[in-house]
Parts: sequence; C-alpha cells; structure tokens
Amino acid sequence: MPELAEVLTPTLAALCGFAFLAGFIDAVVGGGGLIQIPAMFMLLPNVAPAAILGTNKFAAIWGTASATIQYARRVPIDWKLVLPAGVAAAVCSFAGARTVSALGSAELKPLILVMMVAVLAYTLWKKDFGKLHAPKLDAGSQRLVGIAIGAGIGFYDGFFGPGTGSFLIFAFVGLFGFSFLVASASAKAVNTITNLAALAWFMSSGSVIYAYAVPMAAFNVAGSLLGSRLAIAKGSGFVRVLFIVVVTALIAHFARDIARN
Repeated sequence: MPELAEVLTPTLAALCGFAFLAGFIDAVVGGGGLIQIPAMFMLLPNVAPAAILGTNKFAAIWGTASATIQYARRVPIDWKLVLPAGVAAAVCSFAGARTVSALGSAELKPLILVMMVAVLAYTLWKKDFGKLHAPKLDAGSQRLVGIAIGAGIGFYDGFFGPGTGSFLIFAFVGLFGFSFLVASASAKAVNTITNLAALAWFMSSGSVIYAYAVPMAAFNVAGSLLGSRLAIAKGSGFVRVLFIVVVTALIAHFARDIARN
C-alpha cells in the first residue's frame, strides 16, 4: 500500500475531482461509478483491479449514504419494498465482490466500456424517463419483484459496480412505475446497503487503499450533497447534458486505452 507522501500528488487531486463529480451525478441520475471507476483505472494503471474497486466502494458509500439521508427527509420512500430488496442485494453483492477478486483488468476494462456505452444510449433514448409517479404493482408483488431485482443488481454491484444506481432507477421506474425522483431516492437506499456488503469483503481482503479512499470519500460526499439538494429543488433535467458530455468523453478515452493494449 502506498504511503501518504506518495499519494499527495496531482494524481490524488484529479481523483478527488472525479470523486466530487461522481458523487454529484450519482446523487441525481445514478451512474457515478461510470465516472469514478474508469478514472481510477486511468490514473492508477499499476493498481490491482480488486484494490481499485475496493477503494472506489469505500469512497462512494459515504456519498450514497449522504444522498439517501437527504432524499429520505424530503421524498417518500416505500421502506417495505426497499428494505427486502436491499437485504437480497446485500447478500448477492457480497458474493459478487468475492467473485471479482479472481479477475484481472483485461476482463474488466471491456465490460466497463460496454456498460458506459449502454447507459449513454439509454439516457439519450429515454428523454422523459420517470416523469410521472404511477405505481403498477400491489404491495406483495412489489416486494417479490424487489427481492428478485435486488438479488440480480446486488450481485452485479459487488462484482462490477458502475451504473448500479442507474440500473436500480431504471428498474424502479420501468417495473414499478415510480417517478424519477422517488425512484432515485429508493435506489440510493438500496445502493447504500449493497455498497456496505461489498465493502465488507473488500476491507476484509485488504483491497482498500485508504490513502486514496479517505480524501476521495470526502469529495464524493460534497458532490453528493450538492447533487441531491439540486435534484430535490430542480429535478434532474439540468444535469442531463453534463452527464452525457462526461460519459461520452470517458468512453472515448477508455476506448483508446483498450485499443492501445
């Protein structure tokens, strides 16, 4: 693990900047991992993938938890749906985190690129996604579907991670009929639980570089607080263009990085 003197560099400053942006965007539209994880792979090319993902989890969970608290104070969250989904997601997230330790960056980098392209395409296609809040399912069906969705997305979150918040939002809107704001609040609550479970594995296996993770966490929280407050006050339309620009730039950069290798 690097010493503090080794990380007080422009690299750390850049990582903190990406952490702030990731926290801001994740709090509003999800997908903060699509910014933070590729940035870490680019800026820390000699760090093992498991350590990058573990460090990312540590930094991201504080921002996600902060956004959840902000939303819970102002947006109605159906905890009878969210908590069972969160528990299922937590169990499968831990399993996913164990699985990823066996992989290398050669397998992960193309997956990250594909995920970024898929989320960008969906963002461009669904211009009015989650405009109205019109729940489709009864309480019992919501819990069963929520558990199934939580299990699948939870495993993905522990195994890979980027885009989990967006996928949860898509599920809450598309399957449950929630509005974007309520879906975003619900997704943050589930995502906090899954991040806790995955982080438990990464920390126990020594896959967190705290010299990077702690300052990144502080900037992620700052971005998350700003993003969640603006989302509650104004909605997410204002951040859509920024999200598209940032993800497009990262897709181009990451594609070049893969092509060179």
